[in-house]
Amino acid sequence: MNEASTLVDARLLRSVCGHFTTGVTVVTGGTTSFVVGVTVNSFTSVSLDPPLILVCIQKESSELPALRRAGAFAVNILAADQEEVCRIFASRHTRRANAVDVHAGITGVPILSKALAYLECRLHREVDGGDHAILIGEVVALDVLRDDRPLAFFRSAFHHLPNGS
Repeated sequence: MNEASTLVDARLLRSVCGHFTTGVTVVTGGTTSFVVGVTVNSFTSVSLDPPLILVCIQKESSELPALRRAGAFAVNILAADQEEVCRIFASRHTRRANAVDVHAGITGVPILSKALAYLECRLHREVDGGDHAILIGEVVALDVLRDDRPLAFFRSAFHHLPNGS
């Protein structure tokens, strides 16, 4: 631990970062008969050429080894009406939920069929991110599955964006 990290209060850091509105995703892996997933809001595009994205997953997550082993994962962008799906994959007890509607992507990983959109990725690289693993994925398939509003997260609560452009 360095001097700067001892000066920053972790709760205050979480609170300050919570003032940044994020979308909500579920990162899925495994198979369509054994879905492994975790709710993630640390997701961003990295590069268009080559097409790369990244997600951050806690190193202690029981799903991380399965995502590493598979070498592929999908980032499912949740719609405003998918708060329950978010909660299913956020709970430590139900992350391997087979009650959600999925279909197989080209790599075989499960994709949430009712997501707003998805990006299917091959694991390109993993980077150490402190208490998180930063998974960089090369996008191999993607699509918008429906035209709707996204699920948003701000100050530890879900929010719904207004209709309109």
